[in-house]
Amino acid sequence: MESIEKDFLATLSRYNAMIHKLCRLYRDSHEDCEDLFQEIVFQLWKSYPKFRGDAKISTWMYRIALNTAIASFRKKTTNINYSSELPDFAEEQKSDEIELRQERLFAVLKLLDDSEKALIALYFEELSYQQIAEITGINENYVGVKLNRVKAKIKTLMK
Repeated sequence: MESIEKDFLATLSRYNAMIHKLCRLYRDSHEDCEDLFQEIVFQLWKSYPKFRGDAKISTWMYRIALNTAIASFRKKTTNINYSSELPDFAEEQKSDEIELRQERLFAVLKLLDDSEKALIALYFEELSYQQIAEITGINENYVGVKLNRVKAKIKTLMK
């Protein structure tokens, strides 16, 4: 059991930033982001022993994180109370200008619908169209079309 925990924590550490970005995209307040982060980690932990390696671990994690984010976003209230401890991760230090630009971008991203948020989050993670298609279950060519539309929408909203 210790080995599974170590593997899980190492994997979680590798993809920690991705999970935090998704949480920030789907939630407004810091507390809600932390609640969603815990929910995603809990869902990942529950499913981790069932991971068979059919897909890349990153693909599997993105699927669970996105599905959890979208499903919990639709809930009116979030009642999360876990007693297990989670590792602490330090957030990166950012300059004020970068932070302001990111805040503006996240404000615009929150205006997107759930499927657009999922696509752009995966795009920001620099995944290939093929990887995005595997995670979202849509055709690789359609990923490109949808991403272009989402990018155009973001440009318009940023003006």
